Amino acid sequence: MSMDMTTAGDTGLLDTLQHEVAVFARRAEQTRLGGVGQVRNSMDRAAYLLLNRLDKEGPMGVKALAASMGIDSSTVTRQVAPLVDSGLVKRTSHPEDGRAVVLQLSPRGVSRLHEVRSSRRELMAELTHDWTPEEREAFCTLLTRFNGALSARMAAPGASGPESASAS
Repeated sequence: MSMDMTTAGDTGLLDTLQHEVAVFARRAEQTRLGGVGQVRNSMDRAAYLLLNRLDKEGPMGVKALAASMGIDSSTVTRQVAPLVDSGLVKRTSHPEDGRAVVLQLSPRGVSRLHEVRSSRRELMAELTHDWTPEEREAFCTLLTRFNGALSARMAAPGASGPESASAS
């Protein structure tokens, strides 16, 4: 929807929405929504998203990982390097093509990801403690839909913007 298709009421609501999204983005970066306790702020967004994707989808090559996240291979290569160095991800040979490299979570990576997820889950519970289950579900549904719309826009031909920030 372009601005010329909005009513006066929509304009005010869209101004509020863009402002709240900007505030959310700033606060999310400031706190990293990292969780609570000692785990808080202990894993950056890129690492969390990469580990989470490998956990959900299993071992894969750099190109497949990049495609599944909507970012380019060079970004994945750059973001994975410290995860390999720290022992959270391991590189192995592809079972069918020994020349190809497959990335997978190490046992340490699985453990660390579960620890961070648990801490972040605790933070989400704390932040929404006075929400009803229906409000939490509605927020998740709308936020998922919003993120999907952003991803689709970034994937559209001619879209511009910081590609590394679109990792999902």
